[in-house]
Amino acid sequence: MIEELKPEERLDDLHRKGYKIIQNEAMFCFGMDAVLLAGFCNIKTTDVVLDLGTGNGIIPLLLEGRFGPKQITGLEIQEANVDMAKRSILMNQLDEKIKIIHGDIKEAENLLPLSNYDVVTCNPPYMDVGKGITNEHSAKTIARHEVLCTLEDVIAQASRLTKVGGRFYLVHRPHRLIDIITLLRIYKMEPKRLKMVHPKVGSEANMVLIESVRGGNPFLKVEKPLIVYTSEGIYTDEIYSIYGY
Repeated sequence: MIEELKPEERLDDLHRKGYKIIQNEAMFCFGMDAVLLAGFCNIKTTDVVLDLGTGNGIIPLLLEGRFGPKQITGLEIQEANVDMAKRSILMNQLDEKIKIIHGDIKEAENLLPLSNYDVVTCNPPYMDVGKGITNEHSAKTIARHEVLCTLEDVIAQASRLTKVGGRFYLVHRPHRLIDIITLLRIYKMEPKRLKMVHPKVGSEANMVLIESVRGGNPFLKVEKPLIVYTSEGIYTDEIYSIYGY
């Protein structure tokens, strides 16, 4: 089934099971952070998964293509993104497997069953309110800046929705790492794995991937860093593998 594209939309190949995704550059197209988050997850075929702030449904589609979990739900506040995500899911014939719900992350506990999910994922807005904002209500601003939800909102809701012993996966910026770990512990989500992402060898990290477990025991494994580019500016083998090339 091929869904008809609307003006300014395009169809991109995800290199996983032949899945494709509808995107609109006027909104917010997915980036490497979403792909790396999906690649960092450990998900079983029996898992029930929730993606908070799912955008156009990129993470549910990548997780289905990579792991094939039992069920995936995506929660998204922007109606245009919800529409694109639902059409992408229909196009890939995944409407029995992936559900998209229109709603606010801050209200997630009232929209979704508590302590229900084996895995919760989130690629949240990274930037503080007021930094580089030109239009607080634009789709790109909402995706990039904490105008509709904060880091604490995301972690608080993830904690309430994840099963005890369930896993929460987050991608963010390294300068927020202390805030992230502090909030995870406040909300009883114990950090268990951490991986820094560096553009190239010798450069500073520009992303951090974190796995936490609800009610887990204290023990953090810091994994070897992920390097994106070789010295020649070409993706490393690990990045090619994550992308599915």
